[in-house]
Amino acid sequence: MGRAKSPTKGSPQSLTHRANHALTQLHSLLPSTSPSDEESPITIIRLSAPIISSASSDTPSAAARTSDISNTSLTPSGPTPSSLEADLLHYKELFSKLRFSYVEQVTKEKFIRAIVGDPPLIVTPQENAELEDSNKVAKAELKALKNEVADMVKDLEARGRELAKRYERVKTETVRLGELPARIEELEGEIARLREEQQVGEGSRAELNLPLAKTLQLVGEKKRQMQELDRQLEQLRNQAPRKRKEMERLQGEVAALEQKSANAMGAAKEAKRRKEDKGGRNGGVDELEARGRWYRGSEAVLRGVLGIQG
Repeated sequence: MGRAKSPTKGSPQSLTHRANHALTQLHSLLPSTSPSDEESPITIIRLSAPIISSASSDTPSAAARTSDISNTSLTPSGPTPSSLEADLLHYKELFSKLRFSYVEQVTKEKFIRAIVGDPPLIVTPQENAELEDSNKVAKAELKALKNEVADMVKDLEARGRELAKRYERVKTETVRLGELPARIEELEGEIARLREEQQVGEGSRAELNLPLAKTLQLVGEKKRQMQELDRQLEQLRNQAPRKRKEMERLQGEVAALEQKSANAMGAAKEAKRRKEDKGGRNGGVDELEARGRWYRGSEAVLRGVLGIQG
């Protein structure tokens, strides 16, 4: 038994197979999601849900706090990016106050223990100077770390925006890729229909189904015919001025003949009118007609005398 042929590259079957394969791989790369996740894609609102829920469960007073700006994110409509940003600023302020309170309480505790201790802890100016120097170094390191963290945050924000754009682009391309197999099938049906129409048309016109050699020969004949037609057309164009002048001359002659014909018609009508007028007065015989009869009689006598056959 022969092996089944795989779809050739560029054929409609190959395109459909590649589109289905790419769509399958794309779906396999996506994380497994629940039906509820499929309806609502990953967004910053969904990512903030665990933070809000944990903050509400860890701080019982948060639910009762009316001045907390995070209450705007607990509305029935759900959190929004603006409300999340406001929550972030609010928590930053809280952590800053908490740190200040912690440092204050720890300092007080150390100071009280140093006073009431036995023996009391005496701090010399030299130790204070050394502590200040170490604090300066620590502050410089902390500032450097803060700058590094700020740069990291900017980089992460830029990467986040780029990833968001790529995610939207991938989502759009995924939708288009899902529509591609159906579109390919539709185009395959259209191609099959056009091929059938072409076969029907080739049956009525045999020259459309000629081999290459005969087709080239037919093309050569058509080109020679076109060249002959071009030559005849050029000859006719060269003869056109002469024919135009001849036509103008003939039109002048026709106009002159028409003028003569009009004059002859006028003279004939005038002669007829005169004949009718004189005929009524002279018994119906015109002078010109009588003269013509005399000339014809004279001619007949002369021919008889001279023996001329008329």
